Amino acid sequence: MLTNWQQPELILHGKRLHRSFEHWLGKPLIEIKGTDEEVGRSLFEAPFILVSHGTERDPILNYGNQAALKLWQMDWAQFTSTPSRLTAEPVAQEERERLLHQAETHGYIDNYNGIRISSTGQRFYIKAAIVWNVLDEAGQKCGQAATF
Repeated sequence: MLTNWQQPELILHGKRLHRSFEHWLGKPLIEIKGTDEEVGRSLFEAPFILVSHGTERDPILNYGNQAALKLWQMDWAQFTSTPSRLTAEPVAQEERERLLHQAETHGYIDNYNGIRISSTGQRFYIKAAIVWNVLDEAGQKCGQAATF
């Protein structure tokens, strides 16, 4: 059975995350060379958090690397069926929305801070996270991603 990152659509998504980060920030998300599969594995196994959501009206998480799944205490199926707003406490959701809108307008932000909440209610603070718009092969926005 293929692990999550080995699925063709997730390998493509990993390329989009990596390429979009470099597009907006002018530097690579991670120094990797090799096949698309090696990029996918490197992102999934990276020692930092990497998450993304789609463009739905109430965006659903569509990617979380191994570190993110562990931090939010979820498996892949649970993570990728969670509205991204639920990763923040209700009192923090308005600030989260304001920052996401700022990232959408400018392509990225690199000063995203806040308290987040895991699936078990554990709270954790993220500081200086980078949030960027994810672009597809035609340069169209297909989501947003964050790393910290």
